[in-house]
Amino acid sequence: MQRKHLDPSPAGNGYVTRRVDRYRHGKHEHANDAITEEVPVAMLYNDVPFAVMMVTPLDLEDFALGFSLSEGLVAKPEDLLSIDVRPRLEGVELAMQVASDTVNQRVGEGGERLLPGRSGCGLCGARMLEDAVRHPAPVGHGPSIEASALEHALEALQTQQPVNNATGSVHAAAWVDVDGKIMLVREDVGRHNALDKLIGAMVTARLDAQLGFLLVTSRASYEMVTKAASAGITLMAAISAPTALAIHLAESTRMTLVGFARPGSYVVYTHPQRLLHAAGATA
Repeated sequence: MQRKHLDPSPAGNGYVTRRVDRYRHGKHEHANDAITEEVPVAMLYNDVPFAVMMVTPLDLEDFALGFSLSEGLVAKPEDLLSIDVRPRLEGVELAMQVASDTVNQRVGEGGERLLPGRSGCGLCGARMLEDAVRHPAPVGHGPSIEASALEHALEALQTQQPVNNATGSVHAAAWVDVDGKIMLVREDVGRHNALDKLIGAMVTARLDAQLGFLLVTSRASYEMVTKAASAGITLMAAISAPTALAIHLAESTRMTLVGFARPGSYVVYTHPQRLLHAAGATA
């Protein structure tokens, strides 16, 4: 796959610095503050506009690949032939060439532009109800994960979020091996975007989705479960709560869904057999 890339962020770190007035404990000061970047990214497939997403302009090639796969716009990575990142005055264009005609079927006749997507959008590009709720195929058997591995990953993730550590305003999606070692982290102002970036990075790095688990610093919405299941991920742990539809989809795709993941506590909603608890833990 060919890639042409020019980072639209001058600093290349996903945030900018702005002068602010800070008030704290009755005191006022002028200070520099790190602010997360959020820019419109137009997704073009074979020169046909598909959607506009609000994205933190980092790891855009990973985002293009992950979005294309998780939204079912390409069946396999090889179908995405090239990615051209084009900075524009208004934002960024991701111009992709694909081998399949799936995109043409999704955009409809005449190359109709679909709805723009917000940073938290999980229904972008869906106009019909049957497109809004997709049902991925069941995931594979996957590994058994010790609860201690989840604990280790939770503790380590805080130090591997440079944009959030600077700004406090972005989500992260992390791929963790069976021992709890974080292999990849991707950040974005949108939780779905962070996951798409991670999926793209995993494919590029040839990481097997059957040999680890997903950890996200957001709630477990059904869109997140859908994207994870479409990538073959068998266990997803979220720091916040799941929705009822997310639990339903995790159950039907045979994914283990964990919510409220904190050091020392978590809740398992579906298929608990993959998460192994310490000896002496009671049901």
